[in-house]
Amino acid sequence: MSAKRKILVVDDDKDFILPIRKLLESKGYMVLEAHNGKEGMDNALSQKPDLILLDVMMTRLSEGFDTFRELRANEDTRSIPVFMTTSINSEVPFNFGRDETWLPVDKFLEKPILPEKLLKEVEQALA
Repeated sequence: MSAKRKILVVDDDKDFILPIRKLLESKGYMVLEAHNGKEGMDNALSQKPDLILLDVMMTRLSEGFDTFRELRANEDTRSIPVFMTTSINSEVPFNFGRDETWLPVDKFLEKPILPEKLLKEVEQALA
């Protein structure tokens, strides 16, 4: 990897961000972070990450979904791959996942995410 690829982690749980940051940085990625959807959108616009890891439930239950739709609606961010990272399926009686119409994210990853699985998915998305 010649230039450092940037990954934006948008999550209100700093205990989730820290190990993800260490894992990705150990593999040569530059990790940016945001703690809510607005910060995430602002960082996506200003930093132009190569990939976004976006939590679903932050200050509002649907904040990640709303942020994802905003990312896709903006010409400057619509082509950035987005992985939704969440434990929502264990919190609510619904089963959320990738959906071409309502939630066309690139990947939907259940927390806790195994480090080797995350690295494999990131490497594939950025290949």
